[in-house]
Amino acid sequence: MTGIRRGLSMALVNMGLLIAAVSPPAWAAGPSSLDSGDTSFILICASLVFLMTPGLALFYGGMVRRKNVLSILMQCFVIMGLVSVQWVLVGYSLCFGPDIGHVVGGLDWVGLRGVGTGPNADYAASIPHYAFSAFQMMFAIITAALITGAIAERMRFSAFVLFVLLWTTLVYDPLAHWVWGVGGWLRNLGALDFAGGTVVHISSGLAGLAGALVLGKRANLGKETMIPHNLPFTVIGAGLLWFGWFGFNAGSALAANGLAASAFVVTNTCAATAALSWAAAEWVHHGKPTVLGVASGIVAGLVAITPAAGFVGPAAAVLIGLVAGPACYFAVSKAKAALGYDDALDAFGVHGVGGTLGAILTGVFASTTVNPAGANGLLYGNPRLVLIQIAAVLASIVYAFVVTAIILKAVNLVTPLRVPKEEEEVGLDVTQHGEEAYGYDVA
Repeated sequence: MTGIRRGLSMALVNMGLLIAAVSPPAWAAGPSSLDSGDTSFILICASLVFLMTPGLALFYGGMVRRKNVLSILMQCFVIMGLVSVQWVLVGYSLCFGPDIGHVVGGLDWVGLRGVGTGPNADYAASIPHYAFSAFQMMFAIITAALITGAIAERMRFSAFVLFVLLWTTLVYDPLAHWVWGVGGWLRNLGALDFAGGTVVHISSGLAGLAGALVLGKRANLGKETMIPHNLPFTVIGAGLLWFGWFGFNAGSALAANGLAASAFVVTNTCAATAALSWAAAEWVHHGKPTVLGVASGIVAGLVAITPAAGFVGPAAAVLIGLVAGPACYFAVSKAKAALGYDDALDAFGVHGVGGTLGAILTGVFASTTVNPAGANGLLYGNPRLVLIQIAAVLASIVYAFVVTAIILKAVNLVTPLRVPKEEEEVGLDVTQHGEEAYGYDVA
């Protein structure tokens, strides 16, 4: 009995030491450089970006067959939990912590230790460090969620959970440091990515392509009809994404200022233009404009303007939208069939292609009259920026695709990636989660 008490006492002491080691210090009130307007703005923008993932769940959920809608919703909401915890424990430090070799952040801020209510002058001098960290966390969440569109309707849930944790840690975190972290090699090169063309959209799009290739095609693809089961869900999701994207892009100014207003305007302009240009391309090519096409065009425009939002004006946003709509439409309607991969909900066709297009066009249209902290692009006498943007795009494509494929192969050694064909035909809602979205017959 004495030995048990002694062991229990030692365990309690050790637990106390562990808690003391990981607990953040008490924080005094933030210094006078903090701006309450900027802080309020960023917290609101972080909330808008957070809403994008439930919006994406509806956007994707409406496009799958009815037997798989809950699986998509589950994946998106579980990502919100998994990545939130990973971000606090290690993700933020890997993305934005003190630089190690221009490749990744150090572990100085593990558990958000050293991140508090005061500002961090390296990233945002007028808002609390906590606010900056929370805003960036929402980007990590939505990026992982975007991948689900490419691998929908066939991935085992246990494998999915392990994949998300590994992918966020090994792909998203280092890539975010390359582009946005102080000391990151693409940032040092001069690459411009205002809100995530490379970090968010190219990484998720190429990860989705890798996932589609490694997992293989859905069972009976081409032999049975696989059409969206609830287009109103998809349209509502697109609306929520458009709404949340204002926080995504305008918030990346990291202050309530003129640059945020400019980013807001060009974001809306490009989304609107791409919705029209996608519909026009579809009308000419397919004979009819569709509501799914307009919804997809909205997202394509939002993706394409994301890297450029803080560097271009409204006229450039129109031009980017005019190109993005048809480019992504033909990537979805033609390239996928020609190349034979099963990107179920077109994550690569919209995010991979749109992100690549937007990143390169940033190098064409960027102007220091919009943002003195940026650079002039090709139209303003600096063709070198286009080359830098292409280098950043290629680096992001190669890294995201190769490492994602390796992660998937490694996960498959632990647990099979795909559900058996019989379970796939029944649907993931029942076989993976024991639930049905609709407890009654629908037309």
